Parts: sequence; C-alpha cells; structure tokens
Amino acid sequence: MLPEYEKIAHAFRYPGQGAPLNLAVVEESAATGEVAALFDHFRAHFGRPDVPGILKCFATHPLLLKHMMDLSESLIFADGYLSRKHKEMIATLVSTQNSCPYCADSHGYFLRVHGGSAQALAAIQANHLHSPELNDAEKTLLEFARKVNFDSSEIRRADIELLIESGWSELQIAEAVHVAALFSTFNRVANAFGLRSQGLLALVECGAEDASIEGASIERTDS
Repeated sequence: MLPEYEKIAHAFRYPGQGAPLNLAVVEESAATGEVAALFDHFRAHFGRPDVPGILKCFATHPLLLKHMMDLSESLIFADGYLSRKHKEMIATLVSTQNSCPYCADSHGYFLRVHGGSAQALAAIQANHLHSPELNDAEKTLLEFARKVNFDSSEIRRADIELLIESGWSELQIAEAVHVAALFSTFNRVANAFGLRSQGLLALVECGAEDASIEGASIERTDS
C-alpha cells in the first residue's frame, strides 16, 4: 500500500468525494466487466478504500482507463528518474496554475506525504517559485515545468542547459516534461467533468483525527 493511501484508509473521517458537477462518470456501483475488474485491481494494488474520481472519468472508455492506470502505476506513482517528491511538486504546481481543485488538493497531499514541507507546499500553491523553501535545483525545475504548462512552444535548448547546470540529467528533464504535460491533461479532464476537491490535504495538515476540515483552497496566481 502506498503511504498516502494508507493514511486515507485509516482516516477517522475521510471526507471522500461527491459526484462530479458537469458530466456523468462510471461509479463503482455501476461498473461491470473490464471496468469493474480494473477498479478491483486499483483497490487491491493501492489499498485505497475507493476509486478516485479521475479514474471514474477515464472509465467512460475502458481501454483508456487501462492505459491511464498503467501509466499512473509506472510513471506517476513511482520513483523514476525523478523522485516521487519532485513529481508531486510538478503535479501540484501545474494543477494549481490550471486552477484544478481536484488535482491540486490530492497532489498537494501526496507532496506532503512524500516529504514536502508545509512551507514548500505553500510556496508552490502561491506560485512563489523563488521561495527560500525551495532549493536552487527545485526552483529551476519548477520554472521549467511552468513553461511546459504555459509556454511550451518557447522552450529552447538553453532551457535544457540551464537545468543541466542546476544538476538535472536529461532523463530527469524528459520525465519532468512528461509529468507536467500529463497533468495539463488530467487537470482539463477533471475540470471539464466537474470533479470536486476530495479534501485530502486535511488528512495531513490537520491530522487524520480531524479530517472534516476542508482542504486548502486553490487559487492560481502568476506572481
């Protein structure tokens, strides 16, 4: 079981997730066939008591659900060339910049569980990428992720060289591109379907014993 899902499983009052506001998804109670089997795999593999809303969105196309689950298991929810902590920094930044309350809350929570400080999370949420709470290498990586999200057509070899000078390898940079670009997609899916925040940050910011407090609000700033 991943540590973030272990905390959810043992939460005294897990806030859960409401139905999406805009477009119907495949709920667990209505899942059949391949989708039901994939939902069962998710719960067994990750030990989470429920299936997250983003997977229910993808379940409207079973093959897409399978591919997204494989991608998440191998790239998003695993250490790779980048650590989970740095992937969650990118995911939280991009999701906050794209005004996605669902993804910004959940990946802000994952960042805290995987070693990100409350101060670093606050800096990322506020788009303060020059904060002393981030080290120089992280500042450069997050500035690059911001450019992937907002201005990818302007990326040049000089941007890559700057990252290399900061200590990142080309394989780490490539993985950062993939993570940032994927979350640009995930954010748009979550927002279009109308997924609500799950309130997961409450589990780590306020403690699992008082998880009824709402998660942090997510507002994009460009300062």
